[in-house]
Amino acid sequence: MKREDIVSILQAYKAGSLPEGEALDKLAEMPFEEMRFAEIDHHRELRQGMPEVIYAAGKTPEQVRDIFASLYAHSEGNLLATRATREHYEKVLEKVPEAQFDEMARAVYLDRDKRIMRDETHNILIMTAGTSDVPVAEEARLTAYLFGNSVHTCYDCGVAGIHRLFAHLPEIKAANVIIVIAGMEGALASVVGGLTNKPVIAVPTSVGYGASFQGVAALLSMLNSCAMGVSVVNIDNGFGAGALASKINKLR
Repeated sequence: MKREDIVSILQAYKAGSLPEGEALDKLAEMPFEEMRFAEIDHHRELRQGMPEVIYAAGKTPEQVRDIFASLYAHSEGNLLATRATREHYEKVLEKVPEAQFDEMARAVYLDRDKRIMRDETHNILIMTAGTSDVPVAEEARLTAYLFGNSVHTCYDCGVAGIHRLFAHLPEIKAANVIIVIAGMEGALASVVGGLTNKPVIAVPTSVGYGASFQGVAALLSMLNSCAMGVSVVNIDNGFGAGALASKINKLR
């Protein structure tokens, strides 16, 4: 719910033009909106600084459209629907024609902060071991960007050709938070963690042959990293990494 809506209700109550009971009823309706298939958390923007993010997988295009439209009407910040398809996007356009679709990130989004000046001195760096990891990286990049951060990327610089990684040492040193995304054995996170004193968020991906077990091998490798300051999110969870990196970046 937009902050000015709450302020307006409180002002009307204080001025005596809105009875106490009606004011309480209006405020009680604001925390979340009950829909037949969802309960939308309209207070999340007030609590966390970003409207509720929609996880589109498993939802019909019509459901994503209606949730997106409700968030659009009751919020001020950027909007994001992750793991979305073009079908989801085409339905969202029926009610929010300004929405955009990032096919690589698999996301429908609305960027209301296109002219915002992002702090380049506090940037998030996203690195991938290989090109196959880029879809997860793009989800992380778009998430961090929509959360108001300056984001840089270095893709396909894994340990199989480690000289490629060393070529990006200036970017590693300049970053405030680093997201490292890798499948296979997930070794890149440990190497980067050993090269920097900045927080490293490791994202295992489901990229790899049979014994990688759809990302479990990389996950366990990253959890067992001996490099100091490496945290780990779930397999293929680019959104979670982008959101966490944003919170860390804004604290530092």
